[in-house]
Amino acid sequence: KLVAQDAGDEPASELLKRIRVEKDRLIAGGKIKKDKPLAAIAEGEAPFELPVGWEWVRWADIAMKIGDIDHKMPSEVSEGVPYISPRDFYGKNEIDFAGAKKIAPVDYLNLAAKIRPEKGDLIYPRYGTIGVIRMVMDDREFLASYSCAVIKVLRGCIEPSYQYLFSMSDCVKRQAASATNKTTQPNVGLKSIQEYLVPLPPLAEQSRIVTRVEELMRLCDALEAKGRLEAAQHAQLVTTLLGTLTQSDTPAQLAENWQRLATHFALLLDRPQAVDALEQTILQLAVRGLLVPQDPTDEPASALLKKIRLEKDRLIAAGQIKRDKPLAAIGEEEQPFGLPVGWEWVPIETLANVGSGTTPSRENAAFFVGGSIPWVTSGETGKLFIGETAQHVTELALAQTSLSVYPKGTLIVAMYGQGKTRGQVSELCIEATTNQACAAIVLVESAVAHRCFVKLVFEKSYDEMRELSAGGAQPNLNVGKIKATLIPLPPLPEQSRIVTRVAQLRRLCADLRQRLSASQSTQAQLAEALVENVA
Repeated sequence: KLVAQDAGDEPASELLKRIRVEKDRLIAGGKIKKDKPLAAIAEGEAPFELPVGWEWVRWADIAMKIGDIDHKMPSEVSEGVPYISPRDFYGKNEIDFAGAKKIAPVDYLNLAAKIRPEKGDLIYPRYGTIGVIRMVMDDREFLASYSCAVIKVLRGCIEPSYQYLFSMSDCVKRQAASATNKTTQPNVGLKSIQEYLVPLPPLAEQSRIVTRVEELMRLCDALEAKGRLEAAQHAQLVTTLLGTLTQSDTPAQLAENWQRLATHFALLLDRPQAVDALEQTILQLAVRGLLVPQDPTDEPASALLKKIRLEKDRLIAAGQIKRDKPLAAIGEEEQPFGLPVGWEWVPIETLANVGSGTTPSRENAAFFVGGSIPWVTSGETGKLFIGETAQHVTELALAQTSLSVYPKGTLIVAMYGQGKTRGQVSELCIEATTNQACAAIVLVESAVAHRCFVKLVFEKSYDEMRELSAGGAQPNLNVGKIKATLIPLPPLPEQSRIVTRVAQLRRLCADLRQRLSASQSTQAQLAEALVENVA
């Protein structure tokens, strides 16, 4: 359906006859072995109807040969002939010959006697990354691992690039999926590949299809590059304009900058990443005291700190927590930014008891089997609230290890973990223990607004905390770094106002994301409807 059919083209049925003659010539000349007859294509087996002049065929019917080398890995040498596998595939139809394993020339000659890839042939992975196919683009000596099938093109009868385009189509992917053996390492057999159905056009039309696809792919590449450029420019614009907000020194200046920015909202907030940046900016403004007005009648943060100190002393006297060491005052040069009147910079250790957990020995089944005590891992901090855990430990584990049960409302910070995990913060909705990859922050002040505000500070500091843990093979935070995290502490009533305002603005961000998603969905549905109408 991509190019017009030409009634003057030699039909595929005649092409098949020429293919048969050519294969018989190669067999007679000892170039290839006699092929076994393949099963006829049954009625209803073909995936879709073909244009006049096309034919459904088995892949082995039109390939010179489909095979692999002997299943024995030759010895690797420092200098020799490249011996590639799917791990050497990268980019679009590219193979890293320079970085591939090397084998001795004598091993190459022995293995190449069975099948040797040449220009125009396909390398088809049969294990793991099934169907991530490469076409050989130039003449060079190399071998493909026995984990790959080599599909040799029948030159003069099949356009190599058409065979390559077909090999990447959904038509082949669906057949590969149904033919894959679902074992520990999924694989597809050579016989299955040989029996794949191929829609065969006349040879002249194969060339027209390839030419048209290459034109359209160049257009796609150009659009993709342009899209990346636009995305980068858009991200830079968003960063610059939102940066003017966080650089405001007073609520009045913020209001002025906000009004200037509001005229560009339609341009700025037209993609989810921009909304994410806006939400992060809201958190930045919140912890700087710029999101809500200050009230001079509020009891200052210093009074809240005295209350927390008295409660800590009571808990120490009661033996419920350990005595903490006096902390040095935070110097002006240590303060990340200036605070409004009535606020204080304090390390989180001043406001809370910070601990961690452990992983009981897996060798002792009694620590886990039948356990009912929730046990939090760092991966579970991806949710803002933790109401259940995937794993539980027993009372025995609690008694014989350094595990502690943390109360509801404890903030859990991931100190290390895969991907985006490190630096995430969540909140316990249940009593739970944790593993050693989590820091547990038990705030002394029990007010909900206080807990929500401190949680906002950690959310705002996500990127900063990840930078703090940078370095090493596996960048990690630790309890000491968590304890030293600086908190810009407002008066308690202002904390409540900030939390309420942030919640309102976050709901607006969520609504905006939903509208963007709905708009994209509408565009996709419109595109599909237009395609259906054209078809």
